[in-house]
Amino acid sequence: MPRSYSAFLTRPDVPARKALQQAVDSLKLKLSLDDAYVPFETSGYVPCTFDGEDAGFDMRFQDVEANLRARVGDKDVAIAFRWGGDPREEASVLIVCAALAKNFGALVYEPDTDVLHATDEVVAKARKAAACL
Repeated sequence: MPRSYSAFLTRPDVPARKALQQAVDSLKLKLSLDDAYVPFETSGYVPCTFDGEDAGFDMRFQDVEANLRARVGDKDVAIAFRWGGDPREEASVLIVCAALAKNFGALVYEPDTDVLHATDEVVAKARKAAACL
C-alpha cells in the first residue's frame, strides 16, 4: 500500500533542482536527485540515488485543497509525495521533505495520521530512516 506525505510551500519558495539538492546536501544524507525534478512540471516518478543505490518516489505539484488552507496559512502549493514498500523510497521522501522544511519553510503533512510535522521532527524522521538502511 503506498504511503504519502505532502509539503506545503508558497509558490515563490518552491526550489529549483540545484537549490533543492544543496538543501538535501546540507542535511549530510546521501541522496542525489535526478535531473527529472523540475518545479511545477514534475508529475510522476522522480528517480534518486540513495547511498549509491536506486531509489525514487512519485511527486506531483498541486494547489492547496480548501480543507487544508486553515491549517497551512499562506502556503498555496502542495507537493504530494507517494512511495511503495521500499524503505529507500520512504527515506528519500523524508529527506526531501526535511530539506524543504528546513530550507524553504515547507510545512510537512502526513495524511495517514492527519499530522502536520514540525521541521525538527521531519529532520529527525529523515535521519532515522536513513540510518536504518
